[in-house]
Amino acid sequence: MRGFREPKRAQKFLSCFGPIRQHFALKRHLLRVSLYRQELAARFVAWRDFTELAQNPSDAF
Repeated sequence: MRGFREPKRAQKFLSCFGPIRQHFALKRHLLRVSLYRQELAARFVAWRDFTELAQNPSDAF
């Protein structure tokens, strides 16, 4: 609830944020540092591409 005045607002944010967080939450204890960094960088590139496409849908065609 930190930063949220109403439980509904917190729930609304968390319901949207949960799937996004899972995209970046890697099991670091199972990966070597180099592989973890490569995988995280690839996920950030995919996220940037997706959000850019969502902001400019006319550029897709």
